[in-house]
Amino acid sequence: MKTTACPLDCYDACRVVVDEGGTLKGDKTHPVTRGYLCPNLNHFTQQERIGEPRLKGKAVSMSEALESLIGVLGETKPAETLYYRGSGNVGLMQRSLEHFFAGFRAVGTSGSLCDGAGEAGILQGRGSNYLLSPQMIGESEAVIVWGRNPHVTHSHLLPFLEGKTLIVIDPVQTQLAKKADLHIQIKPHCDLHLALMLSRFAMIEGSHDTEFLEKHASDFEEFYELTQTVRIKATLDAIDVSLGQIGTLLSLIHGKRTVILVGAGVQKYRNGAEVLRSIDAFGAILGLFGKSGCGVSFLGDSTIGIDNPFGVIKNRVAKPTVDFSKYNCVFVQGGNPLAQMPSSRRVRESFDQAGFTVYFGLYENETSRAADLVIPAKTFLEKNDFRSSYGDYTLQEMPKIVDSGTGIGEFELTKVLCDTFAIELENEEAYLDGFRAQIEVKDGVGYRRNVPAVPYAEGFDNGEFEFIDEIDLGMDTAEGFWLITPKYARGLNSQFHRPAGVHLHPDAGFAEGENVRLSSFEGSVEMQVRLDERLRCDCALIYAGTPDVNVLTPARLSYDGESAVYQEFKIKVEKI
Repeated sequence: MKTTACPLDCYDACRVVVDEGGTLKGDKTHPVTRGYLCPNLNHFTQQERIGEPRLKGKAVSMSEALESLIGVLGETKPAETLYYRGSGNVGLMQRSLEHFFAGFRAVGTSGSLCDGAGEAGILQGRGSNYLLSPQMIGESEAVIVWGRNPHVTHSHLLPFLEGKTLIVIDPVQTQLAKKADLHIQIKPHCDLHLALMLSRFAMIEGSHDTEFLEKHASDFEEFYELTQTVRIKATLDAIDVSLGQIGTLLSLIHGKRTVILVGAGVQKYRNGAEVLRSIDAFGAILGLFGKSGCGVSFLGDSTIGIDNPFGVIKNRVAKPTVDFSKYNCVFVQGGNPLAQMPSSRRVRESFDQAGFTVYFGLYENETSRAADLVIPAKTFLEKNDFRSSYGDYTLQEMPKIVDSGTGIGEFELTKVLCDTFAIELENEEAYLDGFRAQIEVKDGVGYRRNVPAVPYAEGFDNGEFEFIDEIDLGMDTAEGFWLITPKYARGLNSQFHRPAGVHLHPDAGFAEGENVRLSSFEGSVEMQVRLDERLRCDCALIYAGTPDVNVLTPARLSYDGESAVYQEFKIKVEKI
């Protein structure tokens, strides 16, 4: 049997045992993943993959595909070449292709389709984005799960939540919310308001940590004055939260080691950075940073503590709003922008107008079907790689397990291109050795070096925690349904199983299976209704990865972080 790690874009970074028959099993000795694999990984080897390259819709050999790519690159100016990398595989060696495009002086992308606004807010307040590992969370006594559904996105965290006082803040009655001590079914886009109110009442009730604040966040009194500008009754009525719920929350965590786990959904808005800063501020008021079993944890920066040996593109455009039509060559690696980017009709039109488009990945999707050239990749079992994580501090080696004549690996493709265009590149083993040298093994598990045992125990990178000093509390009073786009349990973005339909509460006035037209100022689409009692009546839930959901979402950026803002505007739902 051989051991590797899962490459999928997920908190868990499962350690995987591959038996002699090629079956994937969980490693029972791993302290976090404990032998359990998600449905996507359990069926990974059963997924139909792209078997051969295609050029203009016709099957070609790999050598013909590479000759075509080299020919196009040779005739294209670097400034007219776009490199677009997704997160279908988050292994560190995937970055080798950027090394080529950096040397070629192509244009890359910046920002995020996922968590960019939230991370920007964290960096503004803390100066760095350290996460809380499951083991750190296990030391807590109370956990606030804010806009996060670990049953779907971080299932290996669940054992570490057992026996805790549990509070869930979410517009959806998730499986975790049903067993929580308190579920606040907040109205979407109101997390900023709630966080400010929690900080205010924590200060009023004397739950704030004065010693911590005076030492690490000395502007707390000015922040308290800011929270006093928020009208209590009007705000609570607007966000559909009661004063009693705020009091209950504060009493449930009083005197307990408390962790706040924040999901990506709370920051899918233009002011997403403000939302995370306000939640972080509540954590700071309580003095949760720098202490064992305490803290606020978002999607962690999986590159902290790791030296990237590959070249990095300097000239970049914002990923959520990139216009493909401006480029004569577009190279897409491990992503599906035609489905996952906002305003997908605009994206499709601009992609069709690009000079020459290349898709490099494992599976057929909207982007592969539209591309001029399709180059199949190798799976994580067929190449060497390393896996870091944004859910813990592991750094795991992913050795090549099996040989395959299908596809080409990222580093192999990088070498072909670098050799052709005379761009300096070390041999593969040199890069692998570089990553190996950054692993610290503890109890048989590889971890990143140079990460703190307790995040922020030595203070903040900014010197002090920096509170938000101005806010925009405008409320959207327009008619319509709040669009919420959580992850799907049986798929991962547009990989694997793709969900269908729009979920609405039974009291919203629609029937199960009824066809409805969903519309926004971006466009409209027809879907079937799925009745769902877990929702608020003012919400329309469409899972991420649902075909055509992004016909509805806006091609706009967050104010900070260059992030997509899928949930910024309400949508209309009409009977056909």
